[in-house]
Amino acid sequence: MKLYIQNMVSLRCKMLVKAELERLNLHSVYLELGEVHLTQAITDEQRSQLKENLHRSGLELMDDKKAILIEKIKNVIVEMVHYSDELPQVNYSNFISQKLGRDYHTLSELFSKTKGITIEHYIIIHKIEKAKELIMYDELNLSEIADKLHYSSLAHLSHQFKKITGLTPSFFKSMQKRNRKNLEDL
Repeated sequence: MKLYIQNMVSLRCKMLVKAELERLNLHSVYLELGEVHLTQAITDEQRSQLKENLHRSGLELMDDKKAILIEKIKNVIVEMVHYSDELPQVNYSNFISQKLGRDYHTLSELFSKTKGITIEHYIIIHKIEKAKELIMYDELNLSEIADKLHYSSLAHLSHQFKKITGLTPSFFKSMQKRNRKNLEDL
C-alpha cells in the first residue's frame, strides 16, 4: 500500500515518518521523500492516528490525486538539486517527465496553476538555496559552484542569485550571518 506525505523533504523527515510508522506497528518496504510503501494495508484507525501524528510535525498525509502529483514534482526537484551529486545532463523538463512518467506540459500546467509559480522558477529557487549552502561550506569558489549547478557562467549564477535573494553571491559570502531557508518553506 502506498502513502503520500506532503512536506517530506529531508532525511530528518524520513526518520520522523519511519518512527511514526513503527509506533503504529506499520512496516515499510520503501521510504523516500514524499512516498511510503507499506508491507500491509492500513486500517482507518491507523491512518487517522498517523495523519494526526504527522500533522503535529508539519507533515500531511495526502489523499487528493492532484496534491500528490504536485508533491511528487516537488520531491523530484528537491532530490535532483539537493541530494544528487550531480544535476542531470538532460533538460530538467525531460528529467522530471521521465521520472514521473507523465507529459511535461501537463505537469507544468498543473504545477503553475496550483503553486502560482512555474516549475522552472521553483528549480531556480532550489538551485539558489543549494548555492547558498555551497557558499557557506566554503569548499568551492563561486565559479566552481556555478559549474556544479550547471550555470552557463558565473555571471548567470550571480544574476539569478541577486534576482532571488537581492544580494550578489560575493556579498552573501562576505556576510557574518547568512540565512538559508528550510527546504519545507521553499
